[in-house]
Order: sequence, then structure tokens, then C-alpha cells
Amino acid sequence: MTQRITVTHTHGTRVSVASGGVELMAYVYRPDPDAFEARKPYAHPLRTLAGNQVSGYRPNDHRWHKGLQMTASHLSGQNFWGGNSYLGPEQGYQRVEERVGSMRHDGFEEFTVDEDRLRFTEKLTWIEHGGQEWARELRTVEVHSVEPEAGTWALDWSIHLTNTRGEALRFGSPTTAGREMAGYTGLQWRGPRDFTGGDVIGPDGRGGDGEAGASDLMGTPATDAAWIAFTAEHDDVDAHSTLLFAHAPENLDSATAIHPSHWFVRSEPIPTVAPSWAFFEEFELPPGESFGYRYRVVVADGAWDRARAESYLANHGW
Repeated sequence: MTQRITVTHTHGTRVSVASGGVELMAYVYRPDPDAFEARKPYAHPLRTLAGNQVSGYRPNDHRWHKGLQMTASHLSGQNFWGGNSYLGPEQGYQRVEERVGSMRHDGFEEFTVDEDRLRFTEKLTWIEHGGQEWARELRTVEVHSVEPEAGTWALDWSIHLTNTRGEALRFGSPTTAGREMAGYTGLQWRGPRDFTGGDVIGPDGRGGDGEAGASDLMGTPATDAAWIAFTAEHDDVDAHSTLLFAHAPENLDSATAIHPSHWFVRSEPIPTVAPSWAFFEEFELPPGESFGYRYRVVVADGAWDRARAESYLANHGW
């Protein structure tokens, strides 16, 4: 049995979703004040049905990390991730403000609220630092399957991006620029401070406790691990929480996915997960062409194991 939700839209600023007296998610589409942090919408806070927060916001190690957000760390010389840019093995990370782009909210194409589901499609423009519009995005976000007995709710996030620049857009990552095992880009989650050192598991015996599990899954192709789960124990309250990250089936199909995805995941020194679309190799998006990906994030109370994750996915279709 799914539970009712309440949606509050503060026009021009944010969309909040609550259920059972708990704000489960806020989607903030107002630009952030600091351009160096790559102004773009993000979802924060994320909370479990018990009210435990499972996202971090502007941590002191990476001020540009904000809950759950769409990113592109290396895009034709621009940084749509935010913060310092990786310039190669010799120069490393540098503060180059003129490299940092932004994503502008242009409005909602669809905004539908049902008793137990929110679905909106947002129009965005990706803008390089100098003001040139490089891409148009249609982003669909759905909050659904609020299930109190299971202690779970789900967030679906999809992207459909079209190159409007007039020349090819090149997508890469720090790894494609020369840094080993730093292939982060795409939809990025930053966990709260107390998730540091959490456990990361995947299908088929992959993953394990703490950083060993994250290291085992780092760089794993999505075709070998269509999902991963991150579980940790909270400070302040006697509770664990779990986030389950999953690819939609079409992301894994070579006939429909523009480029193979790999997992970027760390438990230490920071808790973060990104289903990277350009981990080891760059790919190009020609002018006028589009690509799309679709993901699911399940937010759950309790410490899940592999069997629990697989059971949830088997019982909740796309």
C-alpha cells in the first residue's frame, strides 16, 4: 500500500514533497549564488520515511556537492560539475573560474501531482561560462512508491539532452584527462558526513564492507552491475539507512545508450555515487543530436543486504 504525498511548490524556488509528516525531498531549481559552484538545480535534503537525512549539502571539502544533481565534469573544456577543474597530470586541479558552466531552469513542461505520485518535466539550458548556450535538456523527476511498511520511497530521474552548440560536444571525466579512477560525471549523489565509511554492495557478490566494497565496485561497468546500494549508520539517532541506485534497462542496451556507463563510487574519504557516462573514454554528441539516460534512487530505512535490494527491484518494475 502506497502512502499519500503532499507537494508544496514555492514558485521560482523549489518543490517539496512530504509524506507522513516528513519532508522526503526538496528539489531546488533557483540558481545558487556562487557561480564557481556551477549553478544548477539539485535535490536536497533527501530523507527516509523515518526522517533521517541521507544527503549532504555544501560540505567543507567540496562546496559544490549538493545532494543529488546532474553534472558533467568535463564537457568540451567546461566544468558543469563545479569547483576546481582537473587540467591533467602536470597541473592537477586548479581554480579556473572561466571554465565553470551552469544549468538554467527555463520552466516546467509538465507538472502533475496525484495522491501518491509527483511527476514533473523541467526545461533547462546548459550554458558555458561565457554565456553561450550549448545544450537543451528535458529532465523528468518522479517521486513515487512511498511504502511505510517497507520504509521505502523511490525517486526516478531522467535526462534527455540535445546539442544546440553548432559543433560536437565532447563528454569526458578526470580519468579521460589523465587521473586514474576518477571517472565521475553524470547524476551525482553526495551523502551526509555520517555516511563516510559506509558499506557498498552490488549484485553477484560484488562489493562488501566499507571502502573495500566501494573499491571493488569503482569503475565497474553497468552491464556487470545494474545497481549498487550504499548503507550506513547515522550519528545522533540509533538507525541505519540505505540508498539503492539503479540503471533503467535502456541504459544498458548498446542499441539505445550513447555510451557505456560505469560506476563511480567512494565510501572514504567522502560518501558519493555517480553512474558515470564517460568514465574511461570520451564520447561526442554531434550538433542537433540527443542522448538520454534514466535512473532510480530508492531511499530506505534500515541496513539492506543484497537479497533485500534484489527483492525490491524484482517487485518494482520500470
